[in-house]
Amino acid sequence: MVDIIGHIGMGLIWLVVVGWLVYDDRTALGFVALGVPFSLLPDVDLWLSQAFAGVKHHGVVHTVLFVSVAAVAIGAVLGKWVVPWLEDNYISATGVGNRYAYGIGAVFVAGLAHLSADILSAPDIADSIEPFWPLYRQSLGIDVIWYNSPVANWGLFLGGLAFAAALWWQADHDDTRSATRT
Repeated sequence: MVDIIGHIGMGLIWLVVVGWLVYDDRTALGFVALGVPFSLLPDVDLWLSQAFAGVKHHGVVHTVLFVSVAAVAIGAVLGKWVVPWLEDNYISATGVGNRYAYGIGAVFVAGLAHLSADILSAPDIADSIEPFWPLYRQSLGIDVIWYNSPVANWGLFLGGLAFAAALWWQADHDDTRSATRT
């Protein structure tokens, strides 16, 4: 597992790439902004373990199954209340299409980004994760990033910020270009 800042950076990277591939301009940027807080979602087990004795870090909450279920539940709420606000106040005229899919997608991509960061950095101080549980019960850890490495964590974060800034610049540049055409 990387540090918090590394997870946010990995979330930014994944969200920018997917946002850019699926949506245009400000809609892609809204996708990033909506999803980035959920790049920490699987670490909810750190809080749950304080309330429930059987919950362990890097357990069932660090699986694609959990991320999928959580994305549907949380994304539906976002699609109902947050995405309409984004459309009214920020997102381009083309809109997001299906609001629920937009919310679910943002949470899902961010959650998968978290799992990928943990695969790259476990097991140094934490257990490897079993991301494909219950279908495949092998743990998966590559351990190419050290948890406390400021270079790795800040590199991921600054790389994610650079990607997001490029997307923001592109969206702003496209808005300026389209405004001069009319």
